[in-house]
Amino acid sequence: MTLLAHLQEARKRLVRAALGLLLGAAVGYLLSDQIIDVLRAPIVALATSRDASLNYDSVSAAFDLKVKIAVFAGLALSSPVWLYQLFAFSVPGLTRREKTYTVGFAAAAAPLFVTGCLVGLTLFPHVVELLAGIAPSEDSTVLVASYYFDFVLKLVLACGVAFVLPVFVVLLNFVGVLSGTAIVTSWRIVLLGVMLFSAIATPSADVMSMFLLAVPMALLFAAAAAVAVLHDRAAGRRASGLETGASDIEQPSRDHSYA
Repeated sequence: MTLLAHLQEARKRLVRAALGLLLGAAVGYLLSDQIIDVLRAPIVALATSRDASLNYDSVSAAFDLKVKIAVFAGLALSSPVWLYQLFAFSVPGLTRREKTYTVGFAAAAAPLFVTGCLVGLTLFPHVVELLAGIAPSEDSTVLVASYYFDFVLKLVLACGVAFVLPVFVVLLNFVGVLSGTAIVTSWRIVLLGVMLFSAIATPSADVMSMFLLAVPMALLFAAAAAVAVLHDRAAGRRASGLETGASDIEQPSRDHSYA
């Protein structure tokens, strides 16, 4: 393709992705009240034992929050559209092996990211209840809506990214950056990082909530290490087979020349 053809293709993909994002944002705006009700639920539960409320610090703050929710909901709802447009634009420049890795990575990462986000949505009410409950009961808990939404969003996205990290580990192994042996030998560091992340993401009074997040993450990293080790063994067998075949081809030629 010429440079002009590439630019035209990029424009076509961007227009389609933008249309998908606008449609998703419109749906997200219609669902913003229901999303705010979900976010408000921990505060309502907290208000039964203390003075707690979700507040807006300006005249336009409520509208700004609905627009922010619409944008993020639109990104999530339209993700199949703009991810496909990005993949379709990059496919002509990929080799067959790179295409296989890309498709496999996307197929594994998407459900894991969604699962991690669902875990984050399940955990965030407990986190809000614990952190807000540290204040004395005589004081009022006044939460600014925009900052509260950012806090919940970061927590949910952190859980989603944490579930996708093992897929990145496998991808790094497949492209030759990280060996399976290095992954296995660093299990202590990985386990410590998982426990620290779980303790920060779920600072609840009981240890069970931390293990509910730490156990799936540890199992995912163990599965990633197993896949990496099996891949390295298969690559080693292929390499040894090629070397054996090359030596068999070179041996008759050396015998002929020697004779």
